[in-house]
Amino acid sequence: MSFTLDISALPQDRVHERIAFVPSPLAELSMTLHTLSEPGHHPGMQGWATSVMAGLDQCFAERLCEAEFLWRSTFSDIFMPFSGLADPGALPAGTLAEELDQLDKLEDEQFVDAALEFTCTLAYGKLAAAPLLSDADARRRVLELAATRGTRQVQFTQRLLDDPPAVRAWIRRLLLDCEEEFFGDVWARVHHQLAADARHKSELLRHKGLGTALTSASKALSLTDDERTIEVDKLVFGRTVLPEDGTLRLIPTVMGRPHLLVLHRYGWTPAIHYPVAGETLSSTASVEELTRRMEALSHPVRMRLCRNLARGAYTTSELVDVHGMSAPEISRHLAVLRKAGLITARRRGRYVLHQLDLSKVARLGSDFIEGVLR
Repeated sequence: MSFTLDISALPQDRVHERIAFVPSPLAELSMTLHTLSEPGHHPGMQGWATSVMAGLDQCFAERLCEAEFLWRSTFSDIFMPFSGLADPGALPAGTLAEELDQLDKLEDEQFVDAALEFTCTLAYGKLAAAPLLSDADARRRVLELAATRGTRQVQFTQRLLDDPPAVRAWIRRLLLDCEEEFFGDVWARVHHQLAADARHKSELLRHKGLGTALTSASKALSLTDDERTIEVDKLVFGRTVLPEDGTLRLIPTVMGRPHLLVLHRYGWTPAIHYPVAGETLSSTASVEELTRRMEALSHPVRMRLCRNLARGAYTTSELVDVHGMSAPEISRHLAVLRKAGLITARRRGRYVLHQLDLSKVARLGSDFIEGVLR
């Protein structure tokens, strides 16, 4: 299970000119707001989130609470407006205000389509079935979808459909106030780290190639042997294509860890938002490994075997006696556990001792959480 990005249109001798590692203040702000509303997604950030929220002006804190549906559970592409601009090579701007200027350059239909991610689920990565601003049936449908989320989402959707410029102005004011209240300090702290990471990845791209740069950015990113496709290890199926004249932007984030996002909205240039420095995924299982381990533990016989193997090392013969099963049956179950990486084997004379790898089992919970949040 993975997402694939076709980059075959890139000229092989100029790949480094069409791949850009670059920070984005607006994208980082979106992740910061998400962290404040969902600190449980971000290990180690609960204390920071509590401290920031406690220090906010009460009126502003109430405004944030009212707007929380914009970032609590959904990542809208309006936080990466450079990907929707007519220039497929456009890059994130250097300041939050400049990136909000980029947001203002999006056509109303583009902006509305992306902003509706906040309030209703539409087909992503495909051309909308009808113009949302002029088709009565399309408007009615998105309002019905928003109603399943709540009253606030319906009100936002109605206002978005009726007056997109007013919604842009409201979002702009709110985000600039975020910068004044708390994000200015956050950006001052993380900007140098993000810029250094982007420079390092750019140097790897130039001197070691795209494959090395990708795996350095995240263990979830890899380049196929033919160097025509980037694979993203996520619990989703999907595919998109980098346009012939497009630049693939890889946006580092500190506040967004462990989330790894792939922007692939129809008509927008793809972008990858990846977590950096301090990432705890170096030993995290891939989606395939995680699936294999959970399937291995789903069988009752293997669960009972694990009970023994967690307490000490056993030979196959000992397990045969304990469980009253044949040697071939025990061996088959041990092979499944071994293939999943859940048990170790060591030889002692002519005997092979099997034992549960407790560290791998202990990580299953965090591996699962990181896998579904990636």
